[in-house]
Amino acid sequence: MEATTILPILKKKLAFLSGGKDRRSGLILTIPLSSDQTSMEELSATLDYLLSIPSEKCKARGFTVIVDGRKSQWNIVKTVVLMLQNVIPAEVSLVCVVKPDEFWDKKVTHFCFWKEKDRLGFEVILVSANKLTRYIEPCQLTDDFGGSLDYDHNDWLNKRLVFEKFTKESTSLLDELSIINDSDKSSAVDKDKSADCALLPSFDPETVLQTGNSWCPMEEELLAQPQVMKLLDSLREQYTRYQELCRQRNKRTQLDEIHTKVMQVVTWLQGPGSELLKTHQAIGDSMRAAQALQQKHEEIESQHSEWFAVYVELNQQIAALLSAGEEEEVVELKALQQQLSDVCYRQAAQLESRQNVLQAAQGFHSTTQELSQQLDGLLGMLCADVAPADGASIQQNLKLLEEKLQTVEAGLSSLRQKGGVLLEQMCSQPPWMLEETESPAGEQQDNIQQIQAVMEEMQLRKQRCEDMVDVRRLKMLQMVQLFKCEEDALQAVEWLGELLDALLKTHVRLGDDSQETRTMLDKHRKFVDVAQSTYDYGRQLLQATVVLCQSLRCTTRSSGDTLPRLNRVWKQFSVSAEERQQRLELALKFHTSAERVLQQECVEAESLDEVDSSGKTLLDRLTLPVIFPDGSEQFFGSPSDTAAAAEGVRERLLLVEERRLQLQEAR
Repeated sequence: MEATTILPILKKKLAFLSGGKDRRSGLILTIPLSSDQTSMEELSATLDYLLSIPSEKCKARGFTVIVDGRKSQWNIVKTVVLMLQNVIPAEVSLVCVVKPDEFWDKKVTHFCFWKEKDRLGFEVILVSANKLTRYIEPCQLTDDFGGSLDYDHNDWLNKRLVFEKFTKESTSLLDELSIINDSDKSSAVDKDKSADCALLPSFDPETVLQTGNSWCPMEEELLAQPQVMKLLDSLREQYTRYQELCRQRNKRTQLDEIHTKVMQVVTWLQGPGSELLKTHQAIGDSMRAAQALQQKHEEIESQHSEWFAVYVELNQQIAALLSAGEEEEVVELKALQQQLSDVCYRQAAQLESRQNVLQAAQGFHSTTQELSQQLDGLLGMLCADVAPADGASIQQNLKLLEEKLQTVEAGLSSLRQKGGVLLEQMCSQPPWMLEETESPAGEQQDNIQQIQAVMEEMQLRKQRCEDMVDVRRLKMLQMVQLFKCEEDALQAVEWLGELLDALLKTHVRLGDDSQETRTMLDKHRKFVDVAQSTYDYGRQLLQATVVLCQSLRCTTRSSGDTLPRLNRVWKQFSVSAEERQQRLELALKFHTSAERVLQQECVEAESLDEVDSSGKTLLDRLTLPVIFPDGSEQFFGSPSDTAAAAEGVRERLLLVEERRLQLQEAR
């Protein structure tokens, strides 16, 4: 009987073997009666199944049956006890009926069991749950009866199902393996694939063995551990023979499969694979074309990668077979391995060389495109009109022009370097690769000429731009000089204006004596010389601007109002300086005459009159303004400054008048 046939009944736990033992080492069979009506047929089926589990040796020691009647009625308990006589009369040693707290009729129960004792063939006792330990040790009782023995009915049932499944599968597997192993001895093994199908048993041996090896029964005597070990030993023996048989068959078929796959790889690589590389040797004439060629090459590499993956797999298979192969097989395998490796490495070298050429071509075309854009930008800058507002703008434009030219020179240098790398990559291809390509010399020569033509064209464009840069640089430097001359000319006008302003506002004093006046007259001449130099410098700058404008053909640009301003300021300064000099000369004449008459003991009246006349002339001159050529007037200094200068003259005139009175009194 198998558990699967009565699985719903077993799940009800009408009876169970917990693994506990009585003091005679007999197994304990527990029948937990419930308050519901218990089916005697189901209980009988459960007992039949449970009693089929222990070994005969275990059965000989007898059973102790615990009938748990705490939740049941007396007539059901009695029926169960009587049923044990029919199911297991010889195996039962003792029946312990666990009575409920509300005890049945003592007289009836005692009388019934006493009367049936001889007929039953085993002893029946009524006992409370807490006194069950008088007959059975607590460690052999489950927790339902206050014991410490662990028992999980669902776990036990699952293990039984696994055990029975293992027993069934292992027995069937042993029969199949025996037939397969024996059939191999009596007949030659067919090399066709159909032979492999005949070698497949109904169950996976590894799975069945794993199930048996992981078997851990709760109790050896209950779960027939020796039976499991015997099945495992037999299964391992037959499986080992089966594995050897499969290994030999697989080894024989592997050789043919490997040879077929090797020839497939070699045929494709030397045929369609090589043809793909032969028909793709161009380097493109632009970055976009080179990228398209790179994309196509990646597609070719992808196709090769699939076959290279097959090569790696085959190489591993061959290496595995070489380690355990016989001499004839080793020779054949090594020849296949060498042929496969030569073809694959050769094809991989061609792919790598082509990839290097394409990468170099992309770098070359990218640099060419960038350099062309730089040259276009430089040419656009050179063709644009130069109309800066000032010298600083021209300097900035000149700096930007030089930077662009340096960038172009660096780009051309980079182009030469990358062109050299590309030519080197193209010329460094192995001779056998060039032999396999169609018309290798012609196509490669075209590529070389294309690269050289591009570099020559970029060199010519760069040279033309350099020539234009030289012309533009000269023009911009002249414009810088023009702006500088104009700025300096304006500065000269400002300086001359400042000198005029200083002359009119601060050069007022005439000196207190002849010596001081003479010194002031010398300083005035030097002051005028500085102004004359400033005026001459401004005139020269303005003449230079005229020459530069003619050189630059700048007809719309001239000195503007700078020259009239310069001439106007200079005329005003000249008039003012002349007036200042005349006043100083009059003052010198006055002080010299006055000092002479004041120092001489004998002075004539004419000398005194001359001093008096020159003093009055000087005073009158101080009251007059400077009249500029345009009719405008300007006084020297402030009224107070003029009054101070006149006061010095008047004081000297008073001294001369006192001298006149002294001389008159002396006569």
